[in-house]
Amino acid sequence: MQNSTKNLRVLMEMRPALDGFYGIPQETRLLYGVLSTLPELELSGLLQMSTRSVRGGLYGNAALSEAERVHRFARVVVSLKGRSALDWKGDVVEWLDNFRQTWRLRLGAWTGLGRIPLGHFETRYFRDFIWQELYGRSLPAADREQVLLGDYRVCGYPWRRMHLVGIERAQVLSRSRYPVLDTRGLDVFVAQTPFPGRVSRGTALVVHYHDAIPVLMPHTISDRAFHQASHFQAMAANVRSGARFVCVSDATRRDLLSLFPEAEPLAHTIHNMLPAHYYPAEPAPERVADIVRRHLHGEFEGKIRGKAKVFRLARAFGSEEKKTAFYARVLGPGSRFVLMVSTIEPRKNHARLLEAWEALRGAADPDLKLVLVGHIGWDYQTALEGFLPWIEQGSLFLLHGVPADALRLLYRQAVVTVCPSVGEGFDFSGAEAMRCGGVVAASDIPVHREVYGDAACYFDPYNTASVVEVLRQIICSPDAESLQARLRAEGAEQSARYLPERILPQWEAFLHSLNG
Repeated sequence: MQNSTKNLRVLMEMRPALDGFYGIPQETRLLYGVLSTLPELELSGLLQMSTRSVRGGLYGNAALSEAERVHRFARVVVSLKGRSALDWKGDVVEWLDNFRQTWRLRLGAWTGLGRIPLGHFETRYFRDFIWQELYGRSLPAADREQVLLGDYRVCGYPWRRMHLVGIERAQVLSRSRYPVLDTRGLDVFVAQTPFPGRVSRGTALVVHYHDAIPVLMPHTISDRAFHQASHFQAMAANVRSGARFVCVSDATRRDLLSLFPEAEPLAHTIHNMLPAHYYPAEPAPERVADIVRRHLHGEFEGKIRGKAKVFRLARAFGSEEKKTAFYARVLGPGSRFVLMVSTIEPRKNHARLLEAWEALRGAADPDLKLVLVGHIGWDYQTALEGFLPWIEQGSLFLLHGVPADALRLLYRQAVVTVCPSVGEGFDFSGAEAMRCGGVVAASDIPVHREVYGDAACYFDPYNTASVVEVLRQIICSPDAESLQARLRAEGAEQSARYLPERILPQWEAFLHSLNG
């Protein structure tokens, strides 16, 4: 490590930021954004794809014209956006290069010889691309100039391919090992998940650890065989190499230590931070109908029991006038709705909330609506089939692509935001709702108790009657208004714990501790 009078040189993995909107992609953007404000950090990002090679970038010190340099940087942009071969001849060249990469990775994993080279990518000619692709979905425009100050490194080898060579070795020798990333000259490399690689001597590997769900709840994830094996084998290798783990909650840290107790002195907790987009909002009931109407899912092509099926996820209308009038009537001022914000996948427990909402409508509030915000994930069949009759009736609304300013108002206007998941690492939606002045009900799991504290009402996520009773207390009981007021007040205080100004000093102290 370099001495403390010099800047700390930190490389941060940015791959997740290219892959989605919320969850780990959002956490990656937020962390880079706040770390970029620390003047004593020389921060750069690592550009890598999950399943494709990244072409281009500068390797070595070859004397090139400015035009040739820009051309090589542009090739990085092209390959990050999709296909980079011009024709079949380019496809053949890429296939041969991928073959070479695979065997070079195997050699590194099995023998420990060689390093994965890192290229350079300069931001200055591609500021629009970097902002739009990496940061614009989670950071406010005011942060743009700050996050565009740094340059990037390029790893041409796909992340998944790096995982696979480690898994192959573990299948033969019962112990994973991965090739070395050439991080010479860097003090810290921050990975966003267990990383399928080692780092050069003198570089500290830090794993920003979000959850152990691929190992502890593999039945709830997609591509189970790969994600379970890759997560476990890379995590085991990271622990053996002495990596530091920054866990997003104490609950996540406990899960890590239940698997690898030897990591106890190297595992720390720093909670996630909330995006700047979310802050206390005044009620705006007149905007709800328009927000819902503009962000409805349309048709979704999926499968039911192996057969293709088109899910119609929004009610059909004969004209735009009828559509506008309908939403103005059912979601206008005075309407009441329950909100859930999450990808549709088994762990999030949409089916339980649907059952509870149906029961509550039948027993206490027949006009209560349900608004669900999130993309369609995996193993969605049961949930979508349950939604369809209510969508057609006009009581359930499935949204996606809701921008932060609109989501902020939904959080505030909902009678309650429900977080019914059976497993989480942090769970942004409840804390975001609290920050916007909303009311939260959540499943009684350890991470929710930790993150939400006394600012939420809790229910058993496996018991529909428990969910119904908690929602009834918040929505329909004689003291519902006083309970909502208490939850709003406590939510404002609880969510303030996750503001960037509270979390950044913890990261700053942690990173400098690595330089001792």
